[in-house]
Amino acid sequence: MNQDNPTLAFANDCRNEIAALGRDTDLQRKALDWAMDAARHKYVFHFSWFGRPIIQYPQDMVAMQELVWQIKPDLIIETGIAHGGSLIFSASMLALLDMCDAIEMGKNLNPRQSNRLVLGIDIDIRAHNRAAIEAHPMASRIRMIQGSSIAPDVIEQVRRVASGYQRILVCLDSNHTYDHVRAELEAYAPLVSKDSYCVVFDTVIEDMPPEMFSDRPWAPGNNPKTAVWGYLKTHPEFEIDKRIQDKLQLTVAPDGYLRRVR
Repeated sequence: MNQDNPTLAFANDCRNEIAALGRDTDLQRKALDWAMDAARHKYVFHFSWFGRPIIQYPQDMVAMQELVWQIKPDLIIETGIAHGGSLIFSASMLALLDMCDAIEMGKNLNPRQSNRLVLGIDIDIRAHNRAAIEAHPMASRIRMIQGSSIAPDVIEQVRRVASGYQRILVCLDSNHTYDHVRAELEAYAPLVSKDSYCVVFDTVIEDMPPEMFSDRPWAPGNNPKTAVWGYLKTHPEFEIDKRIQDKLQLTVAPDGYLRRVR
């Protein structure tokens, strides 16, 4: 039947090829070796989105675009702001969703009337970064909270905002220790809507040599991936979507794309 439908045939071919990528342990080892070599040149710091540094692999940016189109969230919650590139990225994705909705309904687009929002949390939003984010054309879709993402008052603020939304996507990318990420998962993963995702970045720390993190409080054994593993032991409502990392190969988030299945 798929031979008569080129779209279905192509999708089926992709599924089979991605499954084969997931079995190719030699390629996965080469990808990790590349990631470690590239890290010596601070590879991840050299990309921007709409003029703001994003500090992500381009491969993960493409994966996030695919998820946003698949989920069509009305709220994206992000811990960790840094230069604001990820907030701008998410806001631009939501703007495109609004544009598509407007085209389908045959209406004029007024971005300030959109309910879609990106909510960013950071313990230290530096003044120059805040100013650049607030001056950006996407600023109307962004709200920021300064404070620890695991502080009770911050969690309560986020929950109050989230109560007004139906389709929620969460991205965790702040302090990378086990305790911090585990606390973020306990606080924010329950806000994720069914069939949406909680994406935990920098799980790749677990797969890299300890000496790469000698000046950091996280390391192999104490990082976002170990927090994910611990969280999933008691939270069967989430599953690791291995298809994403199998497809990407180059990703900072192996075992970090968590899909809410119930």
